[in-house]
Amino acid sequence: SMNQGYCRLVAKYKSGKSEKYWDSHLDKIQLKRNNQMRDAINKAARFLVNRCLNDGIGNLVFGWNEGQKSLSNMGKKGNQQFVPIPTKRLIERLKQLCPEYGINLIVTEESYTSKASFLDGDSLPKHGAKPSGWIPSGKRVRRGLYRTASGKLINADLNGAANILRKVTTQPIDLAKVGSGILTVPHRYNLFTNLSKLYRHKGEAVRVYPTA
Repeated sequence: SMNQGYCRLVAKYKSGKSEKYWDSHLDKIQLKRNNQMRDAINKAARFLVNRCLNDGIGNLVFGWNEGQKSLSNMGKKGNQQFVPIPTKRLIERLKQLCPEYGINLIVTEESYTSKASFLDGDSLPKHGAKPSGWIPSGKRVRRGLYRTASGKLINADLNGAANILRKVTTQPIDLAKVGSGILTVPHRYNLFTNLSKLYRHKGEAVRVYPTA
């Protein structure tokens, strides 16, 4: 909603003006949005690190396709929400934080992870290397909902996340406990209203300081 509101304000103010038009008022709008986004990135990174520490997680896997935003075509509303999100900046922040707490950050490409069925064990081709005739066992029936080959309905985002983990199965990651129950209801957090400052900072006690 942060990005959508920013894009809507800019579009409204620039209505009837040239595409390259910019002024001090737009500078203020952009500065406010950039400050909010920087705050959100820091809070998100801190939350992920603390969640790993609280649950004894040593590997954090992040799916990322370089250049994916420039190729996005999700409609006007979808592009407003997705394209301006600085995902790479979040990855860079995690690269700074994770080593300080002994967490192994793994960044992997995520081609076909949203289309393939995790529970059916579909193969996961790399981008540009899809075998001829490759067809996923399941199907995304609507936003947020994925149907497997057997008809089980699971959360589409969790199906994609589980498949991203499969992309790095050569790493020491145990997926044996990931079943249909876990993939049904995701937890959702609001970085600005649901996460206390205490929670975001309590991982400081286990920071790993490098020796000289």
